[in-house]
Amino acid sequence: MTDAQAPTHLLTRPDGRTVAVDVAGPDDAPVVVFLHSSPGSRRFDPDPAVTASAAVRLVTLDRPGYGASGPWPEGTVPTVAGCADDVAAALDLLGAADAAVVGWSAGGRVAAGVAARHPDWVRALALVGTPSPADGSWIPPEHHAMLDPLRDDPASATAALTAILAQFMGDDPEGALAANTGDADAALLGDPDVRARVLAMHAEALRQGPVGIAADIVADQVADWGYDPAAIGAPAHVFSSEDDFITPSHLAWWADTMVDTTVHTTSGIGHMLVVTQWAEVLAAVGHPVR
Repeated sequence: MTDAQAPTHLLTRPDGRTVAVDVAGPDDAPVVVFLHSSPGSRRFDPDPAVTASAAVRLVTLDRPGYGASGPWPEGTVPTVAGCADDVAAALDLLGAADAAVVGWSAGGRVAAGVAARHPDWVRALALVGTPSPADGSWIPPEHHAMLDPLRDDPASATAALTAILAQFMGDDPEGALAANTGDADAALLGDPDVRARVLAMHAEALRQGPVGIAADIVADQVADWGYDPAAIGAPAHVFSSEDDFITPSHLAWWADTMVDTTVHTTSGIGHMLVVTQWAEVLAAVGHPVR
C-alpha cells in the first residue's frame, strides 16, 4: 500500500484523538461536507468535475480508525454522535458559518447526527444510500450472531471486533470495494477513473487495518446512536436506488422520520449511486452545477 497524501488539517479532539480533514475548493466558497461510507476515507470526491462546476468548498474527514484519523481510545465506546461532533469541530476549525452536509451509506448516519446535534451548522442535509436502524435485513445473519455477545461489554467491543475482522480481512482495497458494491455497479466501476478513485478511498481506509470498520459497526449496532433523527429540522433529501442492496425502504424510513424531507429515487446503479447522482445531490442541497 502506498503512502497516503497528507491531510489538509489535523484536528485534536478533547480525548486526544486526531481527526484528519481534507479541504478542496475556494476558501470563500460555500461549504459542503461529504462523509464517507464504511469502509471509506476522506480521500473520495464522488465526481471532482461536478464538484468543481458547482463551485463549492468540499470538506471530507476520516472517522476514527480510518486513514489518518486516530482510533477511539482503548475502552471507549464509539458513537455516531461522537463522529458527528468531530464534524462540527472541523467546521469550527475552518471558520465555516454553516454547511450542507452529505452522508453516503454509513456516513449518512453521521450526517444526520450533525443535523440533530448541531442544527446551527447545517443549512441542508442529504443522505445517499443510508441504512435505517429499523431494518437489519441487509446485515448477514452470521454478523448478527457475532454482535450479540459484544453488547454485554460495549467498552471492549471495538477491540474484540477488530480482532475478529483481522482474521479474515486483509488490507486489499479490491476486497473492500467488492464488499461495498454489487452487480449493478459493474458498468460504472468499469470506468478506470472511477475505479481508481474508489480504490484510493479504500486503500486509505485500511491503512490501520479493520479498526475503523469495527468502530463503525459498534457505533451503529452496539451503542446508542446518541441522537434522535426525529429532531432534525433542516431541509433534508434522501437518495436511493431500486438496485442498491440498501433498498429504497431504508430511505423511506429516514423520510418518514425527519421533519422536512424530499425523496429522490433512481435505478440502474447500486451502492455507487453517490457517483452517478452527485450533481443531483449538490443541486438538492443548494449548489447546482454551473
